[in-house]
Amino acid sequence: MVEVEARTHAMRALIALRRRILSGEIAGGTRLYEVPLAEDLQISRTPVREAMSRLVEEGLLERARSGGFVVRSFGIADVIDAIELRGVMEGAAARLAAERGVAAEDLAHMKDIVARLDECFGEKPGDVEFERYSELNARFHEQLARLCRSKIVEMEVLRASRLPFASPSAFLPDKAKIAAFRLSLNMAQEQHRAIVAAIASREGARAEALAREHARIARANMQYLLDADRSLMARVPSLALVVD
Repeated sequence: MVEVEARTHAMRALIALRRRILSGEIAGGTRLYEVPLAEDLQISRTPVREAMSRLVEEGLLERARSGGFVVRSFGIADVIDAIELRGVMEGAAARLAAERGVAAEDLAHMKDIVARLDECFGEKPGDVEFERYSELNARFHEQLARLCRSKIVEMEVLRASRLPFASPSAFLPDKAKIAAFRLSLNMAQEQHRAIVAAIASREGARAEALAREHARIARANMQYLLDADRSLMARVPSLALVVD
């Protein structure tokens, strides 16, 4: 019972701290102290310490030389590099899946996800069920990482996607309602379909190229923010940690 309660407190601390960091409530460069945070969350210091260690693994915090933790901040070049790295890792996963072959049931699962993603689109351009699309998009990328049947590759894809601005859903419009982002979803969905087709056809090089190009959509959306109106960056939650 005590162990279960400790895990619950650690998870609550993790969720609360992650939310505050990603929302910008706790800014990059902020030094975090266990005692004030524990008092604020009304739990003991141990689960707070565990939560902060987990956030180090996720890339949101770093250990200070003098002890304790500091919220990380990132430059625009970091965002671009992180997106590029995710594309490289997902490309490797797609290529290996195509070359090694995928079980019929796993391929059927991927096709089902793509079909359900299709259902998120309405008749008018930009008419998309964003919340449902985001959920299914995350599922597509999680399944893609598993198709090559390599725990190492799957782990590295997850690691590359862990930073909020590098995740597959980082630049989905949701409440931001940025028109250019919404239009990019149509291209992304075509690429989902093409990636699955390439894997099914055992075309490794094509699957890899498509997966890498797919990640570039996030990079293009980032570039749109930089070129069109940098004030729009504040409307994309995943960019709260980015220092322009």
